[in-house]
Amino acid sequence: MTERIKNTLSFIGRFALSAGLLAWVFSFINWRDTIAVLRNADVGLLLGAAFLHFLIQVAILLRWYLFMRALNLDAPIGLTCRYFFIGLFCNLFLPTSIGGDLVKAIGLSRGVGQKPKVFASVVLDRLSGFAGLVIVAALAYAAGSSLIDAPSVLIPVVALTVLSFVVGGMLFNQGIYHFFGRFVARFPKLQQGILEMHQDVMLMRGKKRTGFSCIAFSCLIQVLGAGMFFLIARALHQDVPLLPFLIFSPLVSAATFLPSIGGLGVREIGWVYLLAKIGVGQGTALGLSLISFFFVIVTGLIGGVIYVTTVPGRRVQCDVPPAPAWTGRG
Repeated sequence: MTERIKNTLSFIGRFALSAGLLAWVFSFINWRDTIAVLRNADVGLLLGAAFLHFLIQVAILLRWYLFMRALNLDAPIGLTCRYFFIGLFCNLFLPTSIGGDLVKAIGLSRGVGQKPKVFASVVLDRLSGFAGLVIVAALAYAAGSSLIDAPSVLIPVVALTVLSFVVGGMLFNQGIYHFFGRFVARFPKLQQGILEMHQDVMLMRGKKRTGFSCIAFSCLIQVLGAGMFFLIARALHQDVPLLPFLIFSPLVSAATFLPSIGGLGVREIGWVYLLAKIGVGQGTALGLSLISFFFVIVTGLIGGVIYVTTVPGRRVQCDVPPAPAWTGRG
């Protein structure tokens, strides 16, 4: 079976999974309740949530730029913004919520060269984002466990925390890296992926301050994300505290890494299931998820407009010649 056929089948499988999950969650939702909730929403609070969503995107862009500066990657801010928003556009239909990362990395590397550093900046940005996600979820659960006393919430929090320690150990500690390397030797693609991430992390040697600053910045981004969902819930006239959203928002974000198309289906089921733990009805929870996805679509369409109007030939490329071939990474 060729690689092209495998990719096609993989896309079809993810599309079918997203469609199936959406059909399943929609099957037990009372649409009249959802529509009524949306019609009665507080527009002012929704505009505030929309502003927070855009502010989060700007913060993520700044975090990526900080990593590029730390790696001595000289990328014009205009070109960086272009491919950042194009990546958001591609996230709308590419597999998982990180499909656009590959697009923006390829586009920027063709524009500025230094392909290894471009890919490293994207990987490091995602790793710091994951670290912030885990930290906020774990601390919020520790502070609010009395509000949400449910093993089904504790288990993913613990699982993400353990996973972060394992991944962090593999990437930052040589001994742990070689230890786990022996176990994944039978899986060449996985081993190669871990090797590449390890090499990317090693580029940050001697720059721990920048790394920790970006992780702290990632925690702030997660708090802003929770605040956005909190405002949406208040706009839907739900008298719920902020703390549960500090737990739920990172968990739903982590769930969108699972195979799907743009996180569709996974996101909706996550919010419907988790918000039920604090007494929010299914129709309202689905409305909250759909509103947040609408914000994602709007920012993604900004990237679509940039893609159509600025990228020659409608491909991820630039006017400058491509960077020389590099044998280390894809």
